[in-house]
Amino acid sequence: MIFLSILFCCCTSPQTGNTDPKEIRLEIDKLLNKWHLDAANADLDSYIELMDSTCNYIGTDATENWKRNDFAAFCQPFFDTKKTWDFIPVQRDIYVNETGNTVWFDEILDTHMGTCRGSGSLELKNGKWKLMQYVLSVAIPNESMDAVKKVKYEADSVFKLKVK
Repeated sequence: MIFLSILFCCCTSPQTGNTDPKEIRLEIDKLLNKWHLDAANADLDSYIELMDSTCNYIGTDATENWKRNDFAAFCQPFFDTKKTWDFIPVQRDIYVNETGNTVWFDEILDTHMGTCRGSGSLELKNGKWKLMQYVLSVAIPNESMDAVKKVKYEADSVFKLKVK
């Protein structure tokens, strides 16, 4: 009996008891869908709540690398005026570590910017999944890259001078 108790404790997540990768992926998929919906519905409290206090959000502009509270401050005016973003997942892959307490994902999103890619990681903390990092990037078709590079060159040059 003691052996079974030890085995159960060692092989399950201490917070939820769930280490089934399929179940975890379903749970994370629902959380991410809700997170994107919270933004579309301008529910800032719920949107930010998924993010860990140490979470960083990396946006599409090279200057956009925020900690959670700074990101919340950036979002506030958009959410206050109900002029938020509606990112609709088109495809998502979710990966689970062996102990079932860390996941990472990548997703393709339909957005006002066209097709974007999101990626990030979540950790199970005190029984709740918390977003640790999210990276949003604009997906650029390879055949359009030369035109995009021409548009970006001047802005990138200015940015590089600022960070040196």
